[in-house]
Amino acid sequence: LPTGNSSQGKRQTLPQSKRLENNFPSKLTHEVKETLSVSESTLYPVLRRLTKEKYLSTYDKPYDGRNRRYYTITAQGRKKLESDRLEWKRYVEKVEGILERSHHD
Repeated sequence: LPTGNSSQGKRQTLPQSKRLENNFPSKLTHEVKETLSVSESTLYPVLRRLTKEKYLSTYDKPYDGRNRRYYTITAQGRKKLESDRLEWKRYVEKVEGILERSHHD
């Protein structure tokens, strides 16, 4: 999900889809926190929903005496991500157009 950073006039992007593969929630939370304020308790329901909708798949792997759940983006998830990125880009362009027109008035 891209995010705008209007105070510096540049855009920042959340982790690319390649980086969304083979991650576990605490690592995802750390990477997302680099851009947004989010906790693991916020992230887990989102991960469950994305898994239910077949945008992510999961597998468990032993780690330090416990099972750790890993998430990876599916082909369907990649298509959805690309669609959402295009939609977001159009949205940002429209908002920037509004701001630019209001600046000239």
